[in-house]
Amino acid sequence: MDTHDNTALQDLIDTFDMLGDWEERYRYLIELGRKLPPMPDAEHDEAHLVRGCMSQVWLAGDVGADTRLHLRGDSDAHIVKGLIALILTLTDGRTAQEVLDTDIKAAFAQLGLESHLSMNRRNGFYAMVERIRQMAASTAGSA
Repeated sequence: MDTHDNTALQDLIDTFDMLGDWEERYRYLIELGRKLPPMPDAEHDEAHLVRGCMSQVWLAGDVGADTRLHLRGDSDAHIVKGLIALILTLTDGRTAQEVLDTDIKAAFAQLGLESHLSMNRRNGFYAMVERIRQMAASTAGSA
């Protein structure tokens, strides 16, 4: 993991620690989700739908001229949209290899989300992580 990843993760950990109780942390997650840039309507389709999520979740991405992944996501559920924002904080704007080297599941555990989300939400979170890892792997393979 590079320093940028560590800094982004540490900022999230510090914020979560500062907020204290889980009600405030959920509010923060929802706020993160509200700040996500809108995803184009055309990407709210079957091709971008993430399987394994209880909510509707769409993830899309492309590789810029800078060889970095530029990711977009959306959901019809506020908390899930916040989880997307959290994942994108750790992956968006990174190279495919940096994304593959990022242990998002460990970050999830460090934030305490593992024990504070339902099994369905956890499974959905891991499905989103897997989709982003697949995008990164296909990009890394074609580089």
